[in-house]
Amino acid sequence: MKMKENVHSHVFTSESVSEGHPDKVADQISDAILDACLKADPRAHVACETMVGPDVVVNMGEITARGFEKIDVRAVAAKVIKRIGYNRECENFCWRTFEHISRLHGQSPDIMRGVNRKTRQKQGAGDQGMMFGYATDETPTFMPAPVMYAHELLKMYARLRKRGGRYAWLRPDSKCQLSVVYEAGRPVRIGTVVISHQTTEEGATDANYDEIRRLAADYLSKTGLLDEKTKFLVNPTGKFVIGGPCGDSGLTGRKIIVDTYGGMAAHGGGAFSGKDPSKVDRSAAYYARYAAKNIVAAGLCSRCQVQVAYAIGVDRPVSFCVKTFGTAKGGVTDARIERMLSEGKVFDFRPYALIDDLELLKPRGWSYEDTAAYGHFGRATFPWERLDRVEKLKRLFKV
Repeated sequence: MKMKENVHSHVFTSESVSEGHPDKVADQISDAILDACLKADPRAHVACETMVGPDVVVNMGEITARGFEKIDVRAVAAKVIKRIGYNRECENFCWRTFEHISRLHGQSPDIMRGVNRKTRQKQGAGDQGMMFGYATDETPTFMPAPVMYAHELLKMYARLRKRGGRYAWLRPDSKCQLSVVYEAGRPVRIGTVVISHQTTEEGATDANYDEIRRLAADYLSKTGLLDEKTKFLVNPTGKFVIGGPCGDSGLTGRKIIVDTYGGMAAHGGGAFSGKDPSKVDRSAAYYARYAAKNIVAAGLCSRCQVQVAYAIGVDRPVSFCVKTFGTAKGGVTDARIERMLSEGKVFDFRPYALIDDLELLKPRGWSYEDTAAYGHFGRATFPWERLDRVEKLKRLFKV
């Protein structure tokens, strides 16, 4: 009798944090300030950091923008905090009562020399560094399953919380950690779901924790990956009432793995929020995702990771590296994809070109604040999620 071939199995875990997590509060404030600056001056140079703590918001960084003096930065922060849902003064972080400290100043002239050129086509990268884009065909959004489902689960709780009524006991701060079992490189089941969700004092009951668990099971059942062995752990410490910036400080850029691919792909180390598109650690990471997603959607491979590297003030990338992890199809090789990217005929990675291509200076139908919670990738509203290069890639690679 023929023995069944062994299939390699492994577990991969990713996490998401909600819009009310302290670090995400900081990210959203930084990006809301960026949105205000770009609205006043599409050529604004912004590198805005935010720190939050018990009833305090601190802004620091470099901003050079026409009309910036007319922007009420505290009012921008208050609007974000109110939208998120921090509206109870007793929780020691509330949009009505927080202290605001600003140490924002103009951009360094040394950095400005490299970014500002006589012609836009010669615009240099705002910093050195390497950026990564990634895509996989394991989900309809071309995102890894663990991080995508973790994001979706927390967004579901946020919608219920904001409706009030039956779920008024839910508060803004939450985390989800989701472990997915893979066989032969494909997700086959969800092994463990860990949810830590802030509640009111009155809402910290076993019955409500059971409801959080039930909601998660119902929502994740549509994935087809739940079974009788799936474990759910809800508020494992037994209580989560003190949360948000009162429970822990928050800082822009501390959730870079949550922001990208949940650890499934490499990360160059640069954070995104609070930075205008001249900072390639943001804009080129978006463009690398754009390229990787179209490459996978075109059927060139099942998984694709694109690395691009820049030197500050230089208008072209210094290198590309592509990995398809053995999933390339139809005679396609990593080297062929690298050559295509370096030629710039399908995807132009020059800073000015990619900014124009994705219309990053004049967002339409989205805002940078929108990107700052539940991941920067996988949502159709963002222009770097378009699949408009698929046919060109199919013709070029003859697949």
